[in-house]
Amino acid sequence: MDAETILGLRPALTAYLRTFDDCMGRQSNCRHRDRYVEGQLSDLERKSIEPMADLAGVHPRTLQEFLSLLVWDEPAMRDRLQQRVASRHAHPNSVGVIDETSYVKKGVKTAGVQRQHCGAVGKKENCVVSVHLGYVAGDFHALLDGAPYLPEKTWLEDRERCRLAGIPDDVGFRTKPQIALGQVRRALNNGVRFRFLTFDEFYGCNVPFLRELEGLGQTYVAEIPVSFWGWSRRPDLVYQAHARDGLPANEKRRKPRVKVAQARVGQVRDLLKYSPRWRKVPWERFQVKAGAKGPMVYEAKRVPFWLRGQDGLPCGPYQVIVVRPVLAPNEVKFFLSNAPQSTSLEVLLLVAIGVPNRNQSAVGVAFSRWHIERMFEDSKGEIGLDHFEVRRYRSICRHLILSCVSLLFLSEVVAASQADPKKKRS
Repeated sequence: MDAETILGLRPALTAYLRTFDDCMGRQSNCRHRDRYVEGQLSDLERKSIEPMADLAGVHPRTLQEFLSLLVWDEPAMRDRLQQRVASRHAHPNSVGVIDETSYVKKGVKTAGVQRQHCGAVGKKENCVVSVHLGYVAGDFHALLDGAPYLPEKTWLEDRERCRLAGIPDDVGFRTKPQIALGQVRRALNNGVRFRFLTFDEFYGCNVPFLRELEGLGQTYVAEIPVSFWGWSRRPDLVYQAHARDGLPANEKRRKPRVKVAQARVGQVRDLLKYSPRWRKVPWERFQVKAGAKGPMVYEAKRVPFWLRGQDGLPCGPYQVIVVRPVLAPNEVKFFLSNAPQSTSLEVLLLVAIGVPNRNQSAVGVAFSRWHIERMFEDSKGEIGLDHFEVRRYRSICRHLILSCVSLLFLSEVVAASQADPKKKRS
């Protein structure tokens, strides 16, 4: 936003930021927060601390200390943001999106930095990675949470390195799915409700993660890899001892196992090709988007599936949604869902492939994973999510939460302008 636009929106921005005042501890912290958010919403080319401080007419050290040293409650700010989304933007067809983004960084002192896959450049690079939970309700979207990922071997096993980067001793290793699960739990506790969660195959292949979501009562549509294991029909279980168990013939087996005759488990790509039960399910055709090059037409089918749990036993039933573009039938994708059988294939398809639906008879809203990519683009391009130059762990966490606060205001401004086209806002 340029200076004139921010000036016109100042009353709305002031009222918005006042709702977070009780998270800040002191009035001086509120002023620092206002300067930080205004800097993120400005038209500065680089939205790191020094140019934002120059814009506000304060010494850069004041904003550096605001992120790293001053006492204020960033978890409470995150909770307040989520409660605002829950109360003002609730939608019966809302979708939560889990994804991660990365930030190229030089050196070895920034908390969490290491050479790893960096989505920002599409290859291995020295970078920091953060995990995020996004919220989509129709055309409205917002980031609800964000946290840096801390690698175990290069960081958390080196406690001296952690102390130099300000990582507390009580911060233990968490996998990316564990970070995401904590974010989902917090959002649910703050009143946010998702009709569906969706995420890519990195999270979808993690069976404990899926089972934890089910324990929360959460419905999901998860992309899964072509090598995901399971059964096309539920195999029978037996409790009798088997010769290969090494148990005496008169001793009963206490734990169940899959019946040997039905023990064969398959990958979803092979089930699609060879399973008679899957092959006889007809493809259904859907036109899901009218793009610049014409309509995008997909074929999809829904088939029953029992996944193989950590104990080797079947879990289910689930639904696997198999999707392929009509013009590229070899580009097959698989999605796993625990949605009720009554959920239409069109709804599951829209959540799975994530493109706007022009025929809105089924769901009335368009959902997608592409929304979180748009959120990352907006956050990096509009508010400088990737412009941070701080190194300490607490500063990065606070920057991520403040970025969520700035993006929510931007999303609400856009939603208001769409609701009232006479308002010229950017």
